[in-house]
Amino acid sequence: MAEVLVVTSKVKKYIKEKGGCNTSSETVKVLSDAVERLCEKGIQSAKSDGRKTVMDRDIIIDHI
Repeated sequence: MAEVLVVTSKVKKYIKEKGGCNTSSETVKVLSDAVERLCEKGIQSAKSDGRKTVMDRDIIIDHI
């Protein structure tokens, strides 16, 4: 994946404010990759239901 799907400055700010931690550049890539996978699964779910709209129920976050 080449395109970043998360806002780097917002991710860094959130982590800094919530935990007082710095954020490595790889963290943003990993989060962006995770968002891409969630979107792909959502697209597949919507299409399998015959819809062109990805809905909240199509995005399943197993480990949260």
